[in-house]
Amino acid sequence: MNQNSLCLYDKVVATRDAIRARIGDRAPVIGLVLGSGLGGIATAAEDAVTIPYTEFEHIPRSTVPGHAGTFVFGRIAGVDVAIMNGRTHYYEGHDLADLTIGVRAMVMLGCKAILLTNAAGGIHTDHRPGDLMCITDHINMQWVNPLRGPADDRLGPRFLDMSLAYDRELRGILAKEAAARKIKLHMGVYAAISGPSYETPAEIKAMRVMGADAVGMSTVHEAIASRHAGARVIGLSLISNLAAGIEDAALSHEEVTATANRVADRTIDLLVGFLPKAAKELGKVRKKA
Repeated sequence: MNQNSLCLYDKVVATRDAIRARIGDRAPVIGLVLGSGLGGIATAAEDAVTIPYTEFEHIPRSTVPGHAGTFVFGRIAGVDVAIMNGRTHYYEGHDLADLTIGVRAMVMLGCKAILLTNAAGGIHTDHRPGDLMCITDHINMQWVNPLRGPADDRLGPRFLDMSLAYDRELRGILAKEAAARKIKLHMGVYAAISGPSYETPAEIKAMRVMGADAVGMSTVHEAIASRHAGARVIGLSLISNLAAGIEDAALSHEEVTATANRVADRTIDLLVGFLPKAAKELGKVRKKA
């Protein structure tokens, strides 16, 4: 059979089965998708199995610096996790539905929640580079939906309610962990554009009027697909720079990764504290030996 002729469900199942053949009976509880410059979080995983995306038939390859392009399966703070260390973006030329295969496979493997991280430009006037923002909602300015196409009830419902896309309980846990560490954690709305060009100052003004607090080029399609698959979702944005027009400076990917590296230890510490409490909320905590 021509692999390109497979439906999305079959691609997800094939990816899940290929992963299962490598990791055995490991049972990940929480899936993480690591954004630009945030790959260091994967180093916190113990007893890890790392699998490059290149070993999978249906996972699009990441070509962006700062995205390792590997699955990592291990334990962080006693919690079994599945990690996508780096993501592939819509602007790299792939079908949007294919970009959800990874998160859907993690849910099929048993993940009850998906934590989506990204590097974003700050729109809110209170944001400063290096700040963190917990996503409360999103605005899809990519103007395309990963659920577009033939309906397949095996993947999820045809019409998906997105009223509470980002889980309130998990957001509350993250906020408490940030407060305990004296980390300033903003709450806000994330807007996704298609990229790869950065937004214009006029577009940022429009987004601010629409209610966006941060802007990036990812996350929204993964949030939709994760909810469609039945997982709870939480999103965390690293404010890597101020959005276009806020400062008299050109935007660059180098600035994004430099900021992420600067606050990497703090971000890892926050997530190490968050994961076991989130797993308890999900009812799937694993005790340390």
